Amino acid sequence: MDNKDLFEPGPTGRELEALKVLWDATEEGGEPGATVREIVDRMNAAGEELAYTTVLSLLQVMEQKGLVDHVRQGKAYVYRPLAARTKTLRQIAGGFLEKVFDGAVHEYLVHAIDGRRLSSTELDELEAMIADARKQQHATKKPRPRKKG
Repeated sequence: MDNKDLFEPGPTGRELEALKVLWDATEEGGEPGATVREIVDRMNAAGEELAYTTVLSLLQVMEQKGLVDHVRQGKAYVYRPLAARTKTLRQIAGGFLEKVFDGAVHEYLVHAIDGRRLSSTELDELEAMIADARKQQHATKKPRPRKKG
């Protein structure tokens, strides 16, 4: 992560929800992106109560921020995500970790999994991530010079 990413504000909560709709629509195949109507319908199906014009305004602001762009298809605008899912979620998670837990990963994990029943698959994934982190740590360690004498 470069220093620029540390200071750029990430998407707001509602912008993130719209991005999730766009990421999911893009992953479902076919043409990437979604129309304003499709975004409104999916956000409302997820529990929001948003008007078409509210979502249109949201998307216009997101376009100004460089999070999305649009193309005209017939009479509709199709919005596409410009912000990559992995990079965006990494930025949000990193910011949250720094702001709330002062960068203490172990403290975050204690609170994140406390009281939750993790599946075997989730535990396996956590163990694999820890193993990968150990490999990366060992790969980047510089050998210490030996003392003469």
